Amino acid sequence: MVNAGDMNGSGNLMDFLDEPFPDVGTYEDFHTIDWLREKSRDTDRHRKITSKSKESIWEFIKSLLDAWSGWVVMLLIGLLAGTLAGVIDLAVDWMTDLKEGVCLSAFWYSHEQCCWTSNETTFDDRDKCPQWQKWSELLVSQSEGASAYILNYFLYITWALCFAFLAVSLVRVFAPYACGSGIPEIKTILSGFIIRGYLGKWTLLIKTVTLVLVVSSGLSLGKEGPLVHVACCCGNFFSSLFSKYSKNEGKRREVLSAAAAAGVSVAFGAPIGGVLFSLEEVSYYFPLKTLWRSFFAALVAAFTLRSINPFGNSRLVLFYVEYHTPWYMAELFPFILLGVFGGLWGTLFIRCNIAWCRRRKTTRLGKYPVLEVIVITAITAIIAYPNPYTRRSTSELISELFNDCGALESSQLCDYINDPNMTRPVDDIPDRPAGPGVYSAMWQLALALVFKIVITIFTFGMKIPSGLFIPSMAVGAMAGRMVGIGVEQLAYHHHDWIIFRNWCRPGADCVTPGLYAMVGAAACLGGVTRMTVSLVVIMFELTGGLEYIVPLMAAAVTSKWVADAFGKEGIYEAHIHLNGYPFLDVKDEFTHRTLATDVMRPRRGEAPLSVLTQDSMTVEDVETLIKETDYNGFPVVVSKDSERLIGFAQRRELILAIKNARQRQDGVVSNSIVYFTEDPPELPPNSPHPLKLRRILNLSPFTVTDHTPMETVVDIFRKLGLRQCLVTRSGRLLGIITKKDVLRHMAQMANQDPESIMFN
Repeated sequence: MVNAGDMNGSGNLMDFLDEPFPDVGTYEDFHTIDWLREKSRDTDRHRKITSKSKESIWEFIKSLLDAWSGWVVMLLIGLLAGTLAGVIDLAVDWMTDLKEGVCLSAFWYSHEQCCWTSNETTFDDRDKCPQWQKWSELLVSQSEGASAYILNYFLYITWALCFAFLAVSLVRVFAPYACGSGIPEIKTILSGFIIRGYLGKWTLLIKTVTLVLVVSSGLSLGKEGPLVHVACCCGNFFSSLFSKYSKNEGKRREVLSAAAAAGVSVAFGAPIGGVLFSLEEVSYYFPLKTLWRSFFAALVAAFTLRSINPFGNSRLVLFYVEYHTPWYMAELFPFILLGVFGGLWGTLFIRCNIAWCRRRKTTRLGKYPVLEVIVITAITAIIAYPNPYTRRSTSELISELFNDCGALESSQLCDYINDPNMTRPVDDIPDRPAGPGVYSAMWQLALALVFKIVITIFTFGMKIPSGLFIPSMAVGAMAGRMVGIGVEQLAYHHHDWIIFRNWCRPGADCVTPGLYAMVGAAACLGGVTRMTVSLVVIMFELTGGLEYIVPLMAAAVTSKWVADAFGKEGIYEAHIHLNGYPFLDVKDEFTHRTLATDVMRPRRGEAPLSVLTQDSMTVEDVETLIKETDYNGFPVVVSKDSERLIGFAQRRELILAIKNARQRQDGVVSNSIVYFTEDPPELPPNSPHPLKLRRILNLSPFTVTDHTPMETVVDIFRKLGLRQCLVTRSGRLLGIITKKDVLRHMAQMANQDPESIMFN
């Protein structure tokens, strides 16, 4: 017997794996990353850079560049996300107005921009100017009458259908991942799941273009959620330019967390709200360093958008408002009622939308995505046009509902009966009786509310980019404005009632209906998404009113309590479960008294666990095992008899290692012995070269005993981000628990279908 070290000096060849080779450490599509391994690899890389930096000036400069690369990536993400958001806002503004008319002096101007440039616009008729012509005026030279109305109606529907058809076609042909909100998938990716192409360049391009088209088509959806996806695509693109992030999936996710913050920052003009949204709603792993970088990315993105100034009001959002009256304690009751409404709406929406999306997935309906989009667009346009509150863009509707009625407002909602003797400052108009315009606006708002509630259920989840923030806020703002007007009129006509007597004297400006709209919007958005802290911060950054934090907090907390009473899942978690993604939610509690032995595989009656031995299997044996199974990795034991655990080898790395060894090392054949020990085994003379694979072996896999409570196992998986953990008893391998097994067990314990978890 001889050992392999004497074989013609082949020791160096056998250790070729001490040098890294391409693709080691990467993961296959639809698989979960190993957070512990990624963190360990980054620590090794950092240690190596630090030790090299002392060798020369050049290495020191390289270490500085490596340290600064994170801030450079954040700067680039902020600049690109802010620019794209500004371009999207300008394009949406123009294309939404294009459905109703065109600017003759410059066709690329929106209605508002067209009339800004006109010298013939009067203040009273500021929406009318000779340069802006409706389609009926342009085509048949008529602005009033039945024929003009019918022509405008027809062209409105035609434009909407064209925009929607173009959007769904682009998504279907070029980037199927560009559909939907993107936030459920971003949450899953940030938890460590790999979805290749979801954050790719094509997805970024197509999502940006189609987002403009679908919002302009008038469908009941928003651009805010998809802007988070767009920003994360920017983050993925820039992180691929730096090896520090491109070669480490854990580090890449730190960049994506910050990109999500930048996305919300430009969507709502709320940089601090964006950081809190990333922390509360989407991120799985959020170290302090990521918090600072998220803050910087959100700041740069907001600054870039402010420089573009898409709304021409020097604000970051369309619906910036300022109220001039404080709120009173008695108003907390209607605010809490709006919170209850928001929670009920959130529950209704989630249940109906998930039922519809499940039907779409399981019936023939899902085979015709283009037809579905066309039908929903046609229904939306036909019903929306006659009602002025559904005809305009949803952002403009929210802006009008949030507005306080000043002396210069021309909206129907501000058609109050004025006292001719009134001599008060412009900003302090007293409560007045409602005029006929307010009553007709209330009817139109009630119809618009019912329409929005129903149509949004069918719109969200179609094969086009679709955000949910703006439709949810619109539903809440409509309900809130109606409640606000009701309270205002009650206070005016019954100011001698005990609840109004202390704070609402005749001639005083007591109730602000716009504030009720804002509180209602926060309540409905909270009911659907279950956001609390970030929601309140986003809302007060939107409106610039720190004074109204308490009403917003009361509504947000109430809506969450009411919605949680019917089910803990928000809309994004519900869509994650619907798609079967392996997402272990931090908010989920596991209280059942099961043990690791109840969940581990193999179960009783199943085939024994597939394992590798440390020095007795050939290359052919390993390749056969890989071919006959589809496991992500294999435990390595001393021998089949002892089953003492040595470590764990990943499937992908075994395949790559054997493939590279056959190409680069002479003498490796099918009957070469594979060994994972430090020293080669003793082999008979003339036997082929053995193959050393110790470098790819994880010598410290995470293990638990068979009597570990599952509550602890779930906690370990959640907090350490494990892919799998091995179950042992006294050092002997008994089985394995994967993330998929944990999720299926949790689903089973919650009386849900465990087969709905499709990926590991």
